[in-house]
Amino acid sequence: MPVVHFVKQERSFECPVGTNLRRLALDNHIDLYAFPNNVLHCRGFGLCGTCRVLVDDPRALSVPTPAEERKTQWEGPGYRLACQTKVLADVSVVTNPRRIYGWTNHPTYHWLKEQKY
Repeated sequence: MPVVHFVKQERSFECPVGTNLRRLALDNHIDLYAFPNNVLHCRGFGLCGTCRVLVDDPRALSVPTPAEERKTQWEGPGYRLACQTKVLADVSVVTNPRRIYGWTNHPTYHWLKEQKY
């Protein structure tokens, strides 16, 4: 059975192959949503993008759905929507990762890119 490690919470859980990442996190009291998104989100339908996570190995998860590609494609393959993702192998997950903004490309803000979360 795959092991999912939540980096910020320093907790790991075993789950059956094909388990929904959002459901796994919520069932184990892992906060996926920052305020105000903990109240205002789409309840797992892939519409809002507030359950965005950063994973260390995208191949350990299911293929991105079209809804997921619309929300996270510009950020890179490591960013996924937890509600649209099924766990296939061992993976580390960072909940509420930093957003990458265009102004961070300026050399003055190089230190922001060094921080993963």
